[in-house]
Amino acid sequence: MVVRSAALVLFFAVASTSFAHEGSEQLGKVSFSNSCIAAVQASFTRGVALLHSFAFRDAEAAFRDTMAGDAECGIAGWGIASALIGNTFAVGPNPQQAQTARDAIERGRASKRQTERERNFVEAIAQYYDQYPSKPHPQRMKALSDAFEQVAKRFPADDEAQIFSAVYLTATQPLTDKTYAKALKAAEILEVQFRKHPDHPGVAHYLIHSYDFPEIAGKGMSAARRYSDIAPSAPHALHMPSHIYTRVGAWKDSAAINERSAKAAKEQKEPHDQLHAMDYSVYAYLQLGQDDEARRVLREARELKDFTPTVRAGPYALAAMPARIALERGDWKEAASLQPEENSRFPYTTTQTNYARLIGAARSGNPAAAEADLRAIARVAEDLKSKDPYWFTETEVQRLTGEGWIAFANGDKDAGLRLMRSAADLEDGNEKSSLTPARMLPARELYGDMLLAAGRPADALVAYELSQQREPNRYRGLYGAGQAAMQSNDRDKARLYFSKLREMAGSGLRPSEAPAVRQVLAKN
Repeated sequence: MVVRSAALVLFFAVASTSFAHEGSEQLGKVSFSNSCIAAVQASFTRGVALLHSFAFRDAEAAFRDTMAGDAECGIAGWGIASALIGNTFAVGPNPQQAQTARDAIERGRASKRQTERERNFVEAIAQYYDQYPSKPHPQRMKALSDAFEQVAKRFPADDEAQIFSAVYLTATQPLTDKTYAKALKAAEILEVQFRKHPDHPGVAHYLIHSYDFPEIAGKGMSAARRYSDIAPSAPHALHMPSHIYTRVGAWKDSAAINERSAKAAKEQKEPHDQLHAMDYSVYAYLQLGQDDEARRVLREARELKDFTPTVRAGPYALAAMPARIALERGDWKEAASLQPEENSRFPYTTTQTNYARLIGAARSGNPAAAEADLRAIARVAEDLKSKDPYWFTETEVQRLTGEGWIAFANGDKDAGLRLMRSAADLEDGNEKSSLTPARMLPARELYGDMLLAAGRPADALVAYELSQQREPNRYRGLYGAGQAAMQSNDRDKARLYFSKLREMAGSGLRPSEAPAVRQVLAKN
């Protein structure tokens, strides 16, 4: 018996297992060498495939099944701890999850049967939980990225090490760095892996994240087109292509894939994933002028009950969707009447409603009513200043925008324009979070609105065109550019932008905009 056991250890220490979709579940193809016994290979590699598609709850369960079937499968402890981080681009685990992860890491360390490579994986993930919670999530992600970079260098032939190193590197990309140096470095690693493993869920997934920036989004179209076919059983795999579709303005594709994602998330009882996908689909429908579809999705979202807002995706989406529907359509009275829901853990979700109310009140001729929401936004910004620099900046953009529109509505056009331009410049220096398909309204586009209202259509056209470079094919942006061009007597550009709008929206042209579009396009 002893000899047989030793032989098994030697065999499985060099075994390489792969997971491909079986039966109705389709999660892609993953190969991960490990020293676990044969009986748990399927559950372990399924856990890795789920982890690559950010199906964290099911991935953790698969790794626990693995450890239950093989107590000496130390690499499963790495898997549990990895899953408990959650979305690497979000805010990280809560204290209970962190302690659970540490326990799993200790079990991994205690395994008497593991390879040097497996020990390196376990120690690398342990770096994330070191000094939790005194070190914030971004600093822990940096430690994790640095640790996995060393693992990847130590095992250059290990594709999984390269792939995990790449996604952690992308997660450390500063949203203020317009060179996208870390994301592009990760993409370079992943492109090599994509050629080797075209059906690997993590490679396609992480390429999308690496290219999820305005200037380079087009590079992610191949991965976006592939990912939903690789792992259609994972709701996140159905959603992620829309990060690229949104960046390039492919609204029909975005709406369709997010409808599929929301349906899959509902079936798997993942309400935050469902709401996140719904927010993206609402945004896409609004760009197509399909307002009834956007309202339908919002109604369905509001029917979701009994979920705990422990992560930000659900609360953010529920605040964002009604705000988008009012603001994108220019229904300022509807925007001013929205009711905010307090969220002490993620206060920047509440400010989305305050922002919509503020803009709505100011632009419907009641700037005094906007003051309370401006104060609410300012309080959140002040609180975030020392806690969360990214969301402080985003909230500060909202504050400046609100001040600008209140000043403009009160007759101080110069002050309004100065504040609105400051808001646009500040926003241009920050990238949007992956939490959202877009800000409620782009600040540069709103600056164009204000310039147009101030009787400066030529300057407004410049602002709209700059906004379109970062936010292509936005309905309001195209219409605003067309209006500014028409008022500037630039007939060629008026036809250009109105033609794009008509081609994009088709029958979705709103009654308020359709006459001007038809009038311009009817002329030779």
